[in-house]
Amino acid sequence: MTVVAEQMVRDFQRDGVVLVKGLWKDWVPQIAAGIERNMAEPGPYAAENLAPGEPGRFFDDYCNWERIPEFRDVIVRSDVADVAAALMQSMRVQMFHDHVLVKEPGTSKPTPWHQDGPYYFVAGRQTISFWSPVDPVQEASLRCVAGSHLWPREVLPRRWLADTSFYPDPDRYMPVPDPDAEGMRVLEWQMEPGDAVAFDFLTLHGARGNTAATRRRAFSLRLVGEDARVVDRPGPTSPPYPGHGMRAGERLREDWFPVLRG
Repeated sequence: MTVVAEQMVRDFQRDGVVLVKGLWKDWVPQIAAGIERNMAEPGPYAAENLAPGEPGRFFDDYCNWERIPEFRDVIVRSDVADVAAALMQSMRVQMFHDHVLVKEPGTSKPTPWHQDGPYYFVAGRQTISFWSPVDPVQEASLRCVAGSHLWPREVLPRRWLADTSFYPDPDRYMPVPDPDAEGMRVLEWQMEPGDAVAFDFLTLHGARGNTAATRRRAFSLRLVGEDARVVDRPGPTSPPYPGHGMRAGERLREDWFPVLRG
């Protein structure tokens, strides 16, 4: 059982991010097997995120937990929902989606700075993502800007490969900052397999390239709390969930997005 100390909750609420040591340490082989299954049998949203000539391989895919039993078991049977409830300070925890991100050795391309929230059709003050590697991470780590979840404007979402605006109305968003150049407080950790970085949907984050000789496979899980509601966006969202039938102001429908706690 993962212990969530009061200081972790305070740090998460203040910084929008916290390290959860050993969250899935007992689930690493199962998650790794699920990632291999996912890469061998990609879903409809799978993407390769390198331009021709860029070294390595940067694969990602999402919304596969219902068809990949290893992912489903981790989501339903681990204590991640209880950890999410404690950090979000929410009695209710509801599924949103899973995400796999793999950087093979020699993949120098970093993951661009972004907030997850602006891509989504759900928003609230009680949201959380867990990013967990199944390989030791020394330098290809997730990097999060402390306090960015409290910024008054959302950051412009962009397409990773094309580097174009995700929506037709970019003026409603703030430009993507350069946290290193602007002296922002960036948090990152060396991680062991099964450790997890927990962060708010609006926490600005990115990741270094993987120049090591080993793989960097990571499994992410997105969950929402009791105040999360459907919102309108100025274009198709990612994930799109076509035909979901929900309206702005409603909770996520439970037949598509099961309640894991509460």
